[in-house]
Amino acid sequence: MGADDISAFATAAELGRLLAEGRVTSEAITGRALERIAAHDGALQAFVGVFAEEALQAAIASDQRRRRGESRGFLDGVPYAAKDLFHVKGWPTRAGSRALGSEPQAVTANAVTRLTEAGMVLVGKVQTVEFAFGGWGTNHITGTPLNPRDPDVPRAPGGSSSGSGVAVAAGLVPAALGTDTGGSIRNPAAMCGIVGLKTTVGRIGRGSLLTLATSFDSVGPLTRSVEDAALLFAAMAGRDPLDPATFGVPPVALSSAPEHDLAGLRLTIPAPRDLAGVDPHVLERFRAALADLEALGADIREKAMPRAPEAYMALTGELMSAESWHHLGRYAGPDDSPVHPDVRSRILKGREIDGARYQDLLEQRRAAQIEFAAYLEGADALLTPTAPILPPPLAEIDETKTPLGTFTRFVNLMDMAALSVPTGLVGTGLPTALQIAVPRFEEALALRIGRALEIRRGGLFEPPPAYQAP
Repeated sequence: MGADDISAFATAAELGRLLAEGRVTSEAITGRALERIAAHDGALQAFVGVFAEEALQAAIASDQRRRRGESRGFLDGVPYAAKDLFHVKGWPTRAGSRALGSEPQAVTANAVTRLTEAGMVLVGKVQTVEFAFGGWGTNHITGTPLNPRDPDVPRAPGGSSSGSGVAVAAGLVPAALGTDTGGSIRNPAAMCGIVGLKTTVGRIGRGSLLTLATSFDSVGPLTRSVEDAALLFAAMAGRDPLDPATFGVPPVALSSAPEHDLAGLRLTIPAPRDLAGVDPHVLERFRAALADLEALGADIREKAMPRAPEAYMALTGELMSAESWHHLGRYAGPDDSPVHPDVRSRILKGREIDGARYQDLLEQRRAAQIEFAAYLEGADALLTPTAPILPPPLAEIDETKTPLGTFTRFVNLMDMAALSVPTGLVGTGLPTALQIAVPRFEEALALRIGRALEIRRGGLFEPPPAYQAP
């Protein structure tokens, strides 16, 4: 079997099984990924750098390991891409900005190293919102990736991990690395119709990763299946010497419960008042997903959130600005800063937050966490739409507003984990998504719920028709 006989939208797990059976080589799979990038990325603008020679060498090395009986595991030989916030030795990290130089990095990020150790093949780096500070996925400096769901109308790809979402959804790579500070993995997952896992801070080390906001930054995978998200999560999780948040964190233990059964799980959903701003099409798909979860045995109960989602958004935003100013102020502060005005204004807000105000914000966060824990008492997970709207045309975006953070930011504020999964296409083929939010370090539970839905529906990802050709 050659790579051309395999769907361009095959999952990492499917490719792993074919590789293990000797039915295809990593060199063939990687070569096809590079061919699709060359064929489609001129229009999509997902990649900022393609490591063609290095990727093919890594793929050949993977094939040689398999022939020697020394495979590194299920993911050995599977290609992926990394957001341009992760340092890769020998390549620059520009973070979607002109403010950073083009000097090659001397180190490689922990998450990339972990996947390399698992045998995965890095084919390149993908676009991000400048400094990862924005939810729409736009970048007026290096270019905004095209959401593959609508080739006729340029629409928001979701951000800040915009290139990761587009590359996976369009069938360029089966998986990509992203970061999530206020929804930056879940937003592109929702807007592009794929799976995105926001992990708890401390689960996956952030060593040699460009920082936006230390309190909130987390690393996670974007994939075309829940099964793949679990595989990459398990490969990346663990202690990172450069990230103290990972010290003493319990090891990952993925669920051994039956994948088709959610009996005994208690799931909370917000009250209608909390969902008042949700698009009717999104809400319809949300309700349909809830019905499937109930059919799987879950007990779903409605309970109003302690505060309006917008209140959590505002508090998270202030803390993000304060911390971004600390980390990025040297780039955004000067009057002649090359940082785009939209992103610069978000960072500059942090300049006005002094130490006393920052401490007050931390106290507010702590109080909100205590209140939210009481709200979730007796529940295993909280279910919401991931995004309240469908992907809007780029021409209609208001950069001063952040509706995509309505149901994502509170997860970061509460130090929770969350999984975004597709819930179906509406209208002209635009995606909707369900968010499964769980307590910190309970990623396995979110993955269990998402996987049960995936099995019941016979898969969740639907390929965009415009990119199904080789």
